[in-house]
Amino acid sequence: MSDVPIGNPGSADQDGVPRGASPDPDHPGWYSWGEFPRGSFAAATGKLLFKPDGPGRGIARMFPTESHMNMGGSLHGGSVMSFIDMSMFAGGLCAGMAPGHFVTLDLTTHFLARGKPGSPLDAHVELVRETRGHAFLQGVVKQNGENCYSFSGTLRRVSTPNRPAA
Repeated sequence: MSDVPIGNPGSADQDGVPRGASPDPDHPGWYSWGEFPRGSFAAATGKLLFKPDGPGRGIARMFPTESHMNMGGSLHGGSVMSFIDMSMFAGGLCAGMAPGHFVTLDLTTHFLARGKPGSPLDAHVELVRETRGHAFLQGVVKQNGENCYSFSGTLRRVSTPNRPAA
């Protein structure tokens, strides 16, 4: 079960931007919560951007580098799945997911084409359904307009988040 802390984003504002997000000065039209804490697993993904993409949809972006590669010269599946996991949270909030703290219950990923470092990955996230305790999401990750990965996942709302490690 993955637990992605992203500050206290809460719900999305009226314009679909999650609470606590700021416009990214280097990428007009995109938002972020700033840098992840140094040494955190999330920091290995690098800069995470996101934006609403119409009712029930959001987009999250990462900038893969050579540090995200596997030994075969493609993006490592673990780095891709970590990005997708984080995209479900950020993109889900942009898509209108209710406020609260969530953990990943399941995530299925299909590897359609090899991703490469040097060009952004964009996760197009759709909030399929939300109940009192779960959010069901699906989407596709594109690089340079090509579908590279598709995914579906479920987030479970938890009433008490874990405390950060001391």
